[in-house]
Amino acid sequence: MRVHVTEDSVEVLLAPWEKVLGLLGNIRVARADVSDVRVLKEPMREVMGSGLKAGLRLPWLYYVCRTIRLDQAFVVRRGVPALSFAARNHGALRRVIVSTPDAAELARTLES
Repeated sequence: MRVHVTEDSVEVLLAPWEKVLGLLGNIRVARADVSDVRVLKEPMREVMGSGLKAGLRLPWLYYVCRTIRLDQAFVVRRGVPALSFAARNHGALRRVIVSTPDAAELARTLES
């Protein structure tokens, strides 16, 4: 999994096995549709409290999944901070949380 921030968009690119097991495809959101950017030091807490999920779930270790309502997407690993952002105009999807060692740097880029 990789996270790319360009002038036009934020992209979460998943490995083929993550797509299959996580029942989730790559996520691309226009930067104009991104808001409420945060860095989560312990993203597992956020995921565990979000309700039922569909996809790859290894509790307290690794998640590649969406909520049943399809309004939140998670690609998180234990011990790795996460970039969290709200998404508009992306169908049912309203929030993305993705673990990356570069979460703080990406958040600064998105806020500028």
